[in-house]
Amino acid sequence: MSGWSIIRLFTIVVYGFMFLPVAIVVLLSFNSSQFGSFPMEGVSLRWFGELWNNDAIIRAFRVSFMLGALTAITSTVLGILAALALVRYRFPGKSVISTLMIAPILVPEVVLAVALLLFLRWLDMPKSFPLLLLGHVIFTLPFVLLVVQARLVGIRRDYEEAALSLGANPVQTFFTITLPLLMPAVLAGLLFAFTISFDDITGTMFWKPGGVETVPTQIFAMLRNSISPEINALGTVMIVLTVALPLIGMALARRMAARLR
Repeated sequence: MSGWSIIRLFTIVVYGFMFLPVAIVVLLSFNSSQFGSFPMEGVSLRWFGELWNNDAIIRAFRVSFMLGALTAITSTVLGILAALALVRYRFPGKSVISTLMIAPILVPEVVLAVALLLFLRWLDMPKSFPLLLLGHVIFTLPFVLLVVQARLVGIRRDYEEAALSLGANPVQTFFTITLPLLMPAVLAGLLFAFTISFDDITGTMFWKPGGVETVPTQIFAMLRNSISPEINALGTVMIVLTVALPLIGMALARRMAARLR
């Protein structure tokens, strides 16, 4: 067996190890049996209907969507402003601030979660939804910043200087010239932030107040009792959402980038 054949075989094994459990979860979510295991007794959408009738899961979805939307909007706005400052301006300590902005990516999430929790206790601040939102923004902001910053570096300042020379003020120049050119990266960063926030469980477990559950923490709570087909159905919904949104975002970003060329 040649070296390339071994590499191909190893690659297939690795990808199979990664995605086979996901495929099994999706398959078992359509199992009509009360027991979420093989052999399957039939194909049914019964457990998806059970999800719709489960008030706790519906509340968790509402919290996750609201938290994800607020996180995405806040991180995107801050990411655009930070990218403009770091790319378009020179000021003392720029490299230090840039490093600090992307530091949450470099630090393990559990360490970041514990550090923020200890800091809040030091400030004698109780857990709350705004603080949960703050934690998600801290974690997702670097992703938005890197995406927008990479796009902004490739935008020539000639367009902005031309608008300024024709009488537009800096605010008008940003909304009419810079922002439309940045829009593919802005959309990609927005969807990245939403997806990361929607999927997050490590930080959420530390930051969420009592009585507030997101979809990942709700799944974790349900797993404490037993593994039911309802959990498989919920996992399938999560997989569809977290895979479909980035793919849609990439397609829209490519189409918008192609139009701007």
